[in-house]
Amino acid sequence: MKLHYQQLGEGQPLLIIHGLFGSSDNWRSMARYFSKFFQVISLDLRNHGQSPHSEKQDFTLMVEDVRALCDSLGISKAHVLGHSLGGKVAMQFAAHYPQSVDKLVVVDISPRQYFSQHTPMMDTMMALDMDQYASRSEIDEALSASISDKTVRQFLLMNLRTDESGFSWRINLPALKQNYQQLMAPVCTTAVLDMPSLFVYGALSDYVNTQDRTLIQQHFTQAEFVAIEKAGHWVHAEKPQQFKQIVEEFLRDA
Repeated sequence: MKLHYQQLGEGQPLLIIHGLFGSSDNWRSMARYFSKFFQVISLDLRNHGQSPHSEKQDFTLMVEDVRALCDSLGISKAHVLGHSLGGKVAMQFAAHYPQSVDKLVVVDISPRQYFSQHTPMMDTMMALDMDQYASRSEIDEALSASISDKTVRQFLLMNLRTDESGFSWRINLPALKQNYQQLMAPVCTTAVLDMPSLFVYGALSDYVNTQDRTLIQQHFTQAEFVAIEKAGHWVHAEKPQQFKQIVEEFLRDA
């Protein structure tokens, strides 16, 4: 699959992989910042952003999508940064192609099995009759009946697209729901990797706990951990300046 991507800057490549329901657009400001030091390639996973849709989605397929993108761009080795689902893709990519990863940055996720929490959200989004709405604010109001967190709704609404026929979702919700258990599956189950690895997470998030840190160290022998205070799962959006500083220091440290 030929993934959509955005490219900025020059020098050593840095791949940025977004999370579930996200896209490269969510990382535009971060990509712009890191492009001062690196050639930044922000990609859209299959069924997300402007990348093609597919009925199938699992970590093996997503890793091969990333590999194909690197091959098409002539990238043999890169820093790899991934958030949430993108973090699991990044870890699995490192396990499959360790020779292709210089430094690994994983944001607010562990390689373990996670359990369903997004299915009701997808059901809510798919249940909307988009022909009824004339504005984003009306869709936001409709979502609010089931999704109370305004920040989450604003994140989801970034997936709206509009044309002469009205509003529609840019992400492939039916396929994401169908393959959801595959996306929650563990990664790196047998891998032991010694590349420099940074695991950044929000202190208020429940995606990375004490047991997760122990598990991570079993698979990533050089793992470093940084918890950012007063931040949750979207740590890079909630504390952008701290996030930039932490990641920049890690990636640029010889």
